[in-house]
Amino acid sequence: MPMARRPHSYPEPVERLIEAFGRMPGIGRRTATRLAFHVLKDSPEEARSLCEAVQDVKERVACCSMCWQLTEVDPCPICSSPARDASTILVVEQPHDLMSLESTGMYTGVYHVLTGRIDPLAGVEPSDLTVATLFERVDDPSCNCRGEQVSEIILGLNPNLEGDSTALYLADELTRRSVRVTRLARGLPSGTQLEYASTAVLADALEGRRDVGSG
Repeated sequence: MPMARRPHSYPEPVERLIEAFGRMPGIGRRTATRLAFHVLKDSPEEARSLCEAVQDVKERVACCSMCWQLTEVDPCPICSSPARDASTILVVEQPHDLMSLESTGMYTGVYHVLTGRIDPLAGVEPSDLTVATLFERVDDPSCNCRGEQVSEIILGLNPNLEGDSTALYLADELTRRSVRVTRLARGLPSGTQLEYASTAVLADALEGRRDVGSG
């Protein structure tokens, strides 16, 4: 059924495009309208390229079954690389945090992406994240990269209220499993996001990581 048009609205295809852009996080109608008109002004080739890029993302990209990073192959190149130390897992909130830390070139272990953080006010509980599979990797080496036993978990959560709460929950659960638990050094400003920190700051945070519970 064609959608109802309000008075003085744009043609139906344009309205559908505006509504599609408007469903994206942080995009209001004004911005969605600008994006729609940008697409209208583009050449047919550019528009087709955009459509193909969206289609490729949906058809070719998925989460690694081991670490939950975005990947075209499963397991992802980091998890399957024999050059990576699979006994050390760096836990992050989102794939873009992983990419920021990877850009330092200092970390040689593997990762685990939680796909979010615990936030009771927003209804996000541990069961909504990939916490269970992290614990499986620690408890059972066959669930970890190349069957290696995990010896250290580095908590690389964002230094804000929700990130700290998530880190405390994970630390409490993991220390019961006889695994070393560390966190990134507090060279990261409180309240910031890992993806916006400079490579030098992230490198210092990795190098200066401390055991959870130490002063």
